[in-house]
Amino acid sequence: MYNFLLHAHSGLRWLVLIFLVAAVVNALIKKGKATEYGKSDKMPALLGLIFCHVQLLLGFVLYFISQKVSFHDGFMKDTASRFYAVEHVSMMVIAIILITIGYSKAKKQTEISKKHNTILFFYGIGLLLILASIPWPFRTALGVTGWF
Repeated sequence: MYNFLLHAHSGLRWLVLIFLVAAVVNALIKKGKATEYGKSDKMPALLGLIFCHVQLLLGFVLYFISQKVSFHDGFMKDTASRFYAVEHVSMMVIAIILITIGYSKAKKQTEISKKHNTILFFYGIGLLLILASIPWPFRTALGVTGWF
């Protein structure tokens, strides 16, 4: 069960990243234009939001059952233990809160350009936080072995 959840969490990150990047790029392209805010604009942002929340739920389950998260003496001095116990989870929660706020604020905006600006700002910051806190394979101190 643990391996299934871990692989699902690792694989789902790609969908999260694809839809967040699509929402940010779409908002960046249409930022200054007064085009209608239609389904093609809402879909990447909505799917990014949905996949972020599913990812968060999987992450919370893993947080409580994973052996990588341990609160032993001196865990804050150990890079990998600190990352998984504190840094990864807190940055991801902050990123998903920002993305949720951005989607909610964009829905309430009446001006189309403000909708794009709101998505660009909140999703952009959320995406940067997510990218910074993913345990990428090149972060060797975290003990990551591959892309999945």
